[in-house]
Amino acid sequence: MDKRIRILVAKPGLDGHDRGAKVVARALRDGGFEVIYTGIRLTPEQIAEAALQEDVDVVALSLLSGAHNTLFPRIVDELKKRGLGDVLVIGGGVIPDVDIPGLKAAGLAEIFTPGTSTDKISEFIRLNAS
Repeated sequence: MDKRIRILVAKPGLDGHDRGAKVVARALRDGGFEVIYTGIRLTPEQIAEAALQEDVDVVALSLLSGAHNTLFPRIVDELKKRGLGDVLVIGGGVIPDVDIPGLKAAGLAEIFTPGTSTDKISEFIRLNAS
């Protein structure tokens, strides 16, 4: 039997708006993934530690506060510090198109903006998670 892909859905920083993250988490769960939702207002260190403890294949970050250029790369760095450089990291939220190339250069595999279907997110994870 194939191992189910484990996904950590996390809300870094002070962003307290989590409806979108919860919708995505439920859709991923309903799509056959094993999903761990961390809740809101976590530090990059807390997210990386949760990813380590939960032995996840994917870290899915959601952010609406505008701090994505700072927090997302810090989370990637914290994952690497813990030996999790092979974990697929994706992001979503209100992220301007102009910021996406920099986030990908910082180690995020993909950025999903408002209006992206949950089927598209699921498909990307299935194709890219190890």
